[in-house]
Amino acid sequence: MLGTESPQAHLTATAAFCSTLLEPGSLYYFLAEHRREIFADAKFAHLYPSGTGRPSIPASRIASVMVLQTLEGLSDREALDQVRYNLRWKLALGLDLEDRGFDPSVLTYWRNRIKNSSTPTLIFDLAREIINETKILNTHTKRVLDSTVLVDAVITQDTMTQIVAQVKRVRKLIPELASVPLSDEIDYARAKPAIDYSDEDLINETLSILVRDANALIERARELGYLRDDEDRVTDSPLTTQQLGALGLLGVVAGQDVELVDEERGAYRLTRGVAKDRVISTVDPESRHVHKSRKNYYDGYKGHIAIDADTEIITGATLTKGNASDAFVAKELLDHESESVSVYGDSGYSSMELSKHLKDHGHDEVIKPRPLAMAVPDGYSVDDFIVTEPTTETPAKVTCPAGHTVSLSAKGRASFTKYCATCPLRDRCTRSKRGRVMTFGPNHSYGRAQRESWKDEETKAAYRAIRPGVERIHAQMKRKLNGSKLRYRGIAKNTMHYLLLGTVWNLKVLLRNNLTRENGNWVIAS
Repeated sequence: MLGTESPQAHLTATAAFCSTLLEPGSLYYFLAEHRREIFADAKFAHLYPSGTGRPSIPASRIASVMVLQTLEGLSDREALDQVRYNLRWKLALGLDLEDRGFDPSVLTYWRNRIKNSSTPTLIFDLAREIINETKILNTHTKRVLDSTVLVDAVITQDTMTQIVAQVKRVRKLIPELASVPLSDEIDYARAKPAIDYSDEDLINETLSILVRDANALIERARELGYLRDDEDRVTDSPLTTQQLGALGLLGVVAGQDVELVDEERGAYRLTRGVAKDRVISTVDPESRHVHKSRKNYYDGYKGHIAIDADTEIITGATLTKGNASDAFVAKELLDHESESVSVYGDSGYSSMELSKHLKDHGHDEVIKPRPLAMAVPDGYSVDDFIVTEPTTETPAKVTCPAGHTVSLSAKGRASFTKYCATCPLRDRCTRSKRGRVMTFGPNHSYGRAQRESWKDEETKAAYRAIRPGVERIHAQMKRKLNGSKLRYRGIAKNTMHYLLLGTVWNLKVLLRNNLTRENGNWVIAS
């Protein structure tokens, strides 16, 4: 059952001896005064629906510990050391001087309770309620979007390591599959086969054996009725969610980086390039490769925030796989906006779908367009070609800078090859021996219009003045992550931690703006 914090202080309460130690305006002072209002026990009652059993530690104290832990960038054990020995923490939590705190595993237990509940963003939302009650955002309508890479907490694994690890995990989790014979040529006691990795033929031969072993386990699971043949969807399987997940992951890692070269022999080889949405580790299957630029590669997740440019309050936050589109996530960040706002973002948010979404919801778009690729440096770009929209009598046409006009095909293709051989502008237009061939995608008109609007100097000046603030906020949030490295595995746990970072930031901003409580209401003191 849910424990509640008693309003009656003990004779040995820390506040009775050291109440003057806390600096007014600090987060410690704020929690000491108002933790029972901001993190009211009743707000967490749905986590403990049963009214029987041993009472839990009060939610107001647990949530406050999580906030202070995030503020100082501490592990669970380090945080509980502070609860036991640090007077500032004892004052913030309303503890007695001799209170020894609780076991660090309690924090893990509570995180899992919140994560698996219907309100996984509960603590961030409680801080948002304060923001809404103060009405501090009512006169501010500029929202700036940004994402940043957060490095995962695991080591990236190659294909063979993943298959070996997942074969062993499946056999351990599902005893009925432990009897499936595996190849004697692979030592599954090792993390990775001990072979000469400079021999490409030997690599592909070993890979083929591993894939055949993995396929044998999956086929046996089908025979036992754990899986069915059409897309491996489960129907009334006796397996648990964990067991089914292990089988599904085995199928993914055994197929994402390989291609069949001889079906009769069951021979496979590594594919060239990187598979789309590639799983990079069986330890954290939700982590992904992240490309912030052509030169910068990371493995992990992306943290996304929307801030109010004037107050610097984080109005929306979430965490996704590292390969998620910024423009797609932007819709979620703006879900809580009930009034029209101006949305600022870099070229990662340049999307016709996002633009339509903003217009449909009455928002203004101030998003930097994607840079144009040019076939010849300082030459002609796609914007130098005039596109004529089709009519009922004539098809769409494209006119090049030299004045040559060709028809635009149904697939958006325009070929000027028959004119390029004698064209005096060729050296500024293309390097292809055949000549210039262009493809106009469905987003072409949007991109052209966006680039045209970006020529306005006032728009660019406003963007340059407002944009840097969100990057500074992200940098300060990441300082609490031990060099941008996440503590946990999986989206759910890391999202909760990321939202705690956002909660701490917002509370600090509110305190800078003189947040106080008057007559039972949150207000910004003038």
